[in-house]
Amino acid sequence: MVTTFDHGGGVRSVAVPIPDNPLGHTLVYVVDTDRGPVLVDTGWDDPASWDTLVAGLTACGTAVPEVYGVVITHHHPDHHGLSARVREASGAWVAMHAADAAIVRRTRGTRPERWFTYMAAKLTAAGAPEQHVAPLRTARGRRLAGLSPALPDREIVPGELLDLPGRRLRAIWTPGHTPGHVCLHLEEEHPAQLPGHGRLFSGDHLLPRITPHIGLYEDPDDATVTDPLGDYLDSLERIGRLAPAEVLPAHQHTFTDASGRVRELLDHHEERLAGLLALLAEPLTPWQLAEHMEWNRPWTEIPYGSRNIAVSEAESHLRRLVKQGRAEAVAGSEPVAYVAV
Repeated sequence: MVTTFDHGGGVRSVAVPIPDNPLGHTLVYVVDTDRGPVLVDTGWDDPASWDTLVAGLTACGTAVPEVYGVVITHHHPDHHGLSARVREASGAWVAMHAADAAIVRRTRGTRPERWFTYMAAKLTAAGAPEQHVAPLRTARGRRLAGLSPALPDREIVPGELLDLPGRRLRAIWTPGHTPGHVCLHLEEEHPAQLPGHGRLFSGDHLLPRITPHIGLYEDPDDATVTDPLGDYLDSLERIGRLAPAEVLPAHQHTFTDASGRVRELLDHHEERLAGLLALLAEPLTPWQLAEHMEWNRPWTEIPYGSRNIAVSEAESHLRRLVKQGRAEAVAGSEPVAYVAV
């Protein structure tokens, strides 16, 4: 069954399934323009997902060959996965922020063995036990999802209007979930006259009931210490000031009161940082911190891959605390442990 929805004002959505994922689906938005429909994200690269997208566009009164362009909020495979197939079938352009386009190029150009080696080293440095790291050392024959994402052919420049003839869609850079995540502000009166400033395609930056993952996205050959949580919090405040009438996210459902949701997320992260400081009364490695953090299930029930994501999120919070001067690395510790100041 294909689920589509008419949001009014020449905007529709298609729920494109994500295989074997609790999120269920990605909302792909179909925006009418004077040159044909433009898609905001495309969904996961899977035969069933492709069939759903094709059927959904038909239900929306259009078809894949008519697509004029694809705007990608960020590089993750549940958003960017089908971009290549859409472009092949339509000749559409594909646009992405330069920071995420760099990740796409790096992903395409790096052998899987390099990623496994890098991940093993990162997890070892984070204090992961050898039984967790060992599978990465022998995973050379495995194929990682999303290793050949489509190279975008256009760059999304923050602050500029995108090429949607007859529409006003402006890009807002909102790093955090990924370095090049963008939200897209449709600067047009809300079709139902809701109070606020237009509508916002928020990708994964602002979701109604989920706190997006804030992990580390680093180049294996670049030792720069990033602060993705700090970037995310700054980006949230920017969106809060925008005060759109309605938010059209990539998952779950549309909602109003973006400023209220931003406040909830800012409070959530401050509470979480305070809770982590309490845990850091004694020195903990990032792995140990992740083990003690509150997740949606007990640590013993968290799958292997999700543990890697959890450790990445623990590290992003540690970096924020260190940058704020609220925690520091314990001199001489190996793997490095951190303690509250």
